[in-house]
Amino acid sequence: MKKLGYHFSQVLAFFWSFFPWWINIQSAKFLAFLWLDIFKIRKDIINNNLEIVFPRMSDVQKQSIAQKSMRALCRSFVDVLRIPYLTDEWINQNVIFDGTENIKKIQQLDSGLFFLSLHLGSGDLGAAVFSQQIRPITIISKRIKNKFLDAFWFGLRKKSKSLFIDAHAKNNAFEILAALKKKRGVIFVLDQFMGKPYGIESQFFGVTTGTAYGLALFAKKTQLPIYPLYTYWDDHNKLHVCVDEAIDLRTELSENNEVILKAMTNKFNQTLEKIITRHPEHWMWVHKRWKIFL
Repeated sequence: MKKLGYHFSQVLAFFWSFFPWWINIQSAKFLAFLWLDIFKIRKDIINNNLEIVFPRMSDVQKQSIAQKSMRALCRSFVDVLRIPYLTDEWINQNVIFDGTENIKKIQQLDSGLFFLSLHLGSGDLGAAVFSQQIRPITIISKRIKNKFLDAFWFGLRKKSKSLFIDAHAKNNAFEILAALKKKRGVIFVLDQFMGKPYGIESQFFGVTTGTAYGLALFAKKTQLPIYPLYTYWDDHNKLHVCVDEAIDLRTELSENNEVILKAMTNKFNQTLEKIITRHPEHWMWVHKRWKIFL
């Protein structure tokens, strides 16, 4: 099944490369329509999540965000098909790098570093762009249980200079440290719920939930800088790859270990909150982010 999934991904990507990019947009709209309006998958979860974050927003505005965010999520899936045939020419014509001063600091940095990211915009495509033109990165990513789907998905994502580490592998700590030693950027995606033993009780938009504490643990151990990294498409169909200022954690390093990890993780969540608030129509509202932490 693995070989079949991989070869199918490569054949599909090859044929997809002949289609114009507007096909991605229309495909995303169609898939989002099926998801929200026909099958209504997790529609109640999307509405509940929007109510948590934007309690004073009108229902019309929330509906608009729900539709746009689902289109963005579907497009992020379709855009992965473009990764195997991504070219510098396309990047130069269609990608805008926001935070050039921060990017210069990253390029000049003579060590590994961390990136804090989330499911916003076309993240995998953005990671491939960043790896190709700015700095090679390694992404902490969950594997898919279905072997065919796993081979299909990672068969596409790995056709770039980005590397991947299984989020739940027994030796992932050693792989992360090895990537840092090679001066790669390591991406932690922290906007999803995580319970024990990998998660820690934290606050997200003022509501108690669970968040993975891996980034806090490695940041405390290595003292390496952490830059927020995310993407979104603008109204002119340009992909923005954004790098915000490094997160200042100096105020979070004076307590006992558990307090430090919780404080740092909450600081990361606060950073993600600001990004989501700026670009709510690009975030993945369909996820059950606010579960009871156990």
